[in-house]
Amino acid sequence: PVEKDFTNHKIQLQKGNCLYTFSDGYNDQFGGKNGQKFKSKNFKELLLANYKKPMSEQKKVLNDKLKDWMGKDYSQIDDIVVLGLRV
Repeated sequence: PVEKDFTNHKIQLQKGNCLYTFSDGYNDQFGGKNGQKFKSKNFKELLLANYKKPMSEQKKVLNDKLKDWMGKDYSQIDDIVVLGLRV
């Protein structure tokens, strides 16, 4: 196995900042009018449009958007993990 070096980064967080980490499942989910992937650009826009809302509401927005995106024609194809934290 090839070993890789990692770089540590320090980020100064302030009260109210939100951090998100997620698997590729949401971005890779097929749906919409043309059966395309949701894609990271759309996911980023969705987070940016909703980050000021309470985390519980963000969860609902993400779940509702995913259901709407998949519609009746598409099933979930991969695991989907989204973790959001507010400082």
